[in-house]
Amino acid sequence: MLPIIPATVIGSWSLPGWYVKFCADVAQHPSQYGPDDREESLHDAVRLAIDDQLRAGADIITDGEMQRVDFNLGFYDYLEGLQPLPTTRIWGPPAHDQRNKYTCIAPLKAPRGLGLVAEYRRLRQYTSLPAKMPIPGPFTLAGCIQGGDVYKNRDEITAALLPIVNHEMKQLVQAGVDFIQLDEPSFACHPSLLPSPSGRGAGGEGAERFLDLIARTVAGVDAKISMHMCFGNYRGRAVGWRSYAPLFPHLASAKVHQLALEFASREMAEIELVKQIPAPMELAVGLVDVKNTWIEPPELVAQRLRETLKYIEPERVHVTPDCGFSQTARSIAQQKLANMVEGVRIVRRELKNGEAQG
Repeated sequence: MLPIIPATVIGSWSLPGWYVKFCADVAQHPSQYGPDDREESLHDAVRLAIDDQLRAGADIITDGEMQRVDFNLGFYDYLEGLQPLPTTRIWGPPAHDQRNKYTCIAPLKAPRGLGLVAEYRRLRQYTSLPAKMPIPGPFTLAGCIQGGDVYKNRDEITAALLPIVNHEMKQLVQAGVDFIQLDEPSFACHPSLLPSPSGRGAGGEGAERFLDLIARTVAGVDAKISMHMCFGNYRGRAVGWRSYAPLFPHLASAKVHQLALEFASREMAEIELVKQIPAPMELAVGLVDVKNTWIEPPELVAQRLRETLKYIEPERVHVTPDCGFSQTARSIAQQKLANMVEGVRIVRRELKNGEAQG
């Protein structure tokens, strides 16, 4: 049984320093590490991620996405039909143009799946507590792929990825998963769905296409589904203009049970938009900024939560960081999550005593 206003992470956890070094060594010298060496280190990293979350008091946990590192365990390595592209800029300030990119040389397939069932089974070796499994959506997954001579555009790439993601979600349900988080931040970041310079929304038609995409992605998936839509966090940086205004009221029609949205990094701007989220749809509200190194005190988290509850009932609210902690130093992530949980507990006590105020 979960408490009112469950506290959880978005998905990823901060990688321990030794594990980052291990992954780099494996990438550079793969012949020096056997499959048992890699699996042992992965298990150790997952156990630490779970332990960190439990020590902080999280009510719903993940495996920290420890398998999703950028070498032979990355998502794109499960896809056949891809060829890596050279990185065009290596030096200088980190930014999204330094992400790995691929081009299609054949139709996309994933005969081995995306590896998520193995992630879930590994997680369950260490805990039976409530957990969720994040999975990248097809539109976001398509963002690093060029069509080459196989696909004309991103829409066609997305259409090829959709059945792969849908199948993986169904496989997770068969494995026992009852809570899946669909990560689709690209919709919030994609320029074609932002308002025009005149201030009028330009995303109506695009939003309808996206909502149809989401409906087809989750079709037949018998689990609670949350859709995570932040503004990007590669190297701790957002992608573009950070506003949800063009997406409402469209998001209220999404075929999901929960929306996971970013607010802390924007000092709670646009929080009033959540009043458009219809019951019984839930909100996972981001109340901790993963892009900075300042550790929010519990009372600030409580204040932000009280502000949120002006617009939506507590029974429909989860509290999360804005995004995953993969780009945050582990010691900072540990304290941020602990303070987030304590801030939630403050408001829970106030609700129990009839004291919660905006």
